[in-house]
Amino acid sequence: MRAVRFVVLLAGLVCCFSQAFAADKYPSRPIKFVVGFLAGGPNDIVARIFCDWLQPHLGAPCVVENKAGQGGMIAAKSVIESPPDGYTIMFVAPNNAIGQTLYKNLPFNHVRDITPIAGTMQLTNIMVVPPDLPVKSVADFIAYTKANPGKVTLASSGNGTSVHMSGELFKMMASLDMVHVPYRGSAGIYPDLMTGKVHVLFDNLPGSIEFVRTGKLRALAVTTAKRNAALPSLPTVGETVPGYEASVFYGVGGPKGLPPEVVETLNKAFNAALADPKIQQRIKELGGEPTPMTPAQFGKLLADETEKWGKVVRAANISVE
Repeated sequence: MRAVRFVVLLAGLVCCFSQAFAADKYPSRPIKFVVGFLAGGPNDIVARIFCDWLQPHLGAPCVVENKAGQGGMIAAKSVIESPPDGYTIMFVAPNNAIGQTLYKNLPFNHVRDITPIAGTMQLTNIMVVPPDLPVKSVADFIAYTKANPGKVTLASSGNGTSVHMSGELFKMMASLDMVHVPYRGSAGIYPDLMTGKVHVLFDNLPGSIEFVRTGKLRALAVTTAKRNAALPSLPTVGETVPGYEASVFYGVGGPKGLPPEVVETLNKAFNAALADPKIQQRIKELGGEPTPMTPAQFGKLLADETEKWGKVVRAANISVE
């Protein structure tokens, strides 16, 4: 009788331990993938591609949460201040590297306070204008802007984004007088740009490529040093403004102190997604290139980009309080 009771007790303990282990296994509840811009913009588009892939492969829901404002700094702050348990991660992009210098009173440091998880892709920005604007090339745009000083508006997805700084770099190198008009993400710009309420946008390619293909926007150039395979006939800005170059990186991070096993699980998942031919094809359609990385490699990229764009921000004498 005692032996039977012992076996029953032991079985109960094993069951309890098994349930506790299952409950603790990561991930056991929804993962929030925080994006610092409005739904429908390029960052959001890319984040949702990965979330849709991660959900069945990790066995837990992945939900994109849009926290727009201050060039993505509101989103970064919310993630950095969240519990380091792997259930709140963030979309890391050039706005994070740029914002570190641009914003003078940040209560955090991206390089110090973000746990790097994975790289995802690199791509170009694209210089687009309304179809009715009387310009068909970068040279035309420069001439038009110089003939209308202070009247041409440079739209961006927010202060400190790669969209903003790509435009500022162009403005500086071409010696143009343009007025910056920041929005809370690229998605809100498109209706105004299509109707000519603003005049130029250096958008992340995924956000504008379909509008270009359907004739709703006119593309003038890409911002990378080489032409892009998605739009091979489109010149680079550098072909008209020698030395101009601005590329975009996308990746994933989390709050400081993420457990190594959680970082490893997420890194393997994102790298597996990047090895999927369907994801590779989708990235190619958006004009991007997959960039699988170790956490250390992505951490170095973020640090290097922060230093690079810090020099541009200081040279242009731009700051946001």
